Amino acid sequence: MNDRGSGLKAWRALLLAHSAAVRAIESDVQRNARIPLTWYDVLLELKGAGPDGLRMNELAERVVLSRTRVSRLVDEMARSGLVRKEQDTTDKRVVWALITDDGRAALRETAPVYLEGIERHFSTHLTDEEAEVIASALLKVSRGGRDELGFR
Repeated sequence: MNDRGSGLKAWRALLLAHSAAVRAIESDVQRNARIPLTWYDVLLELKGAGPDGLRMNELAERVVLSRTRVSRLVDEMARSGLVRKEQDTTDKRVVWALITDDGRAALRETAPVYLEGIERHFSTHLTDEEAEVIASALLKVSRGGRDELGFR
């Protein structure tokens, strides 16, 4: 555990770095890909979920957006043919989101732009050792937060 000042300094640095990197990567993706970065994140999670997709509330947790925002986002993406929504056959309150073939294609097309953006706007500023320390520290915080909130 550390004193409050160093924790606040780390928090502020995390927020500033995240904001700067995401803005720059979003700009790269907007210029060089056919989908926005938020759509890419949704498609990536849906692809990783396998053929059954994800429940909308699970998707919201994974992409760190409100359920309302994810619902609107998925509706837009469905109109564009990148995802489809299916109502659960046993529980009509549950809606599933699934990636389509066009969504997989958009993900493949956008991935190089996104990965290059991460390299250019984040990774290149760190040594391998610094990246390992940051990853370890943030995973530690993430696990603690998930435990406190009751997530698995």
